[in-house]
Amino acid sequence: MNPAYCYVLTLSCPDKPGIVHAVSGFLSTRGINILTSAQYGDEASQQFFMRVKVDASAAKMDLATLESQWAAVAKEWQMEATWHALAEKTRVMLMVSKAGHCLNDLLFRWQEGSLPIDIVAVGSNHDKFRSVCEAHDLPFYHWPLTSKDDNNRAEQEAKLKVAVETHNVDLVVLARYMQILSPDLCAFLNGRAINIHHSFLPSFKGARPYHQAHAKGVKLIGATAHYVTTDLDEGPIIEQDVARVNHSMDAAKLTEIGHDIERLVLARALRSHCEHRVLRNGNKTVVFA
Repeated sequence: MNPAYCYVLTLSCPDKPGIVHAVSGFLSTRGINILTSAQYGDEASQQFFMRVKVDASAAKMDLATLESQWAAVAKEWQMEATWHALAEKTRVMLMVSKAGHCLNDLLFRWQEGSLPIDIVAVGSNHDKFRSVCEAHDLPFYHWPLTSKDDNNRAEQEAKLKVAVETHNVDLVVLARYMQILSPDLCAFLNGRAINIHHSFLPSFKGARPYHQAHAKGVKLIGATAHYVTTDLDEGPIIEQDVARVNHSMDAAKLTEIGHDIERLVLARALRSHCEHRVLRNGNKTVVFA
């Protein structure tokens, strides 16, 4: 198997008989081997979702040729389909504010090679992590924000857009970036931005969620990774996890536990996205294992 000829096909379309046959037939007639396949039919939306990992080494078929020949199948079955070259790592830009636990975790995983990503830049509304990023030979952008100055925010977001385009960024990860993105920026990053929310959504929204949880005497706390949309903290959820807590733990202990969950949840969500395992289903997601 030649990694240069390994691809993943993701698709969604109206659910009806024959879709799997159409996909497998297209591949077999071209000598392309199926390595893994997963599918799901959603009865509520009447949509069909599929992820297929293939090896086209024998056919020596490049991505452009594959996409060109596939177009007729996609049209016939009304598919929203994308071919992904596994040899190409997702180019990621991280955004961070004052809490660095998610930033540091992703930098470590990236350098260890445990995530299929290439971190290409880091941006922040604070200058706190400049030295950390420069130690990793990463461009660091400091874009200060004045919370009540809309012009300042527009200028900052314009600079962020330029950085995304300059570095050919595929995905922006809000690694505890504690700023609300404007509708314009959300539209620009549609499907290309993931946020880690320091709460098990939809509970305890807003600031100081662990303090809210402590005040309520909760027995579970958690974190949620989701796609960024104009609906604050209500984008399609990719990954979640929880931990049990008890009455003896103060807010500081809950925060410590919560930070551990955030790291794991964000890394899992990032892996699922970059391995092309996540498909949008309205305001929900289908996440293939």
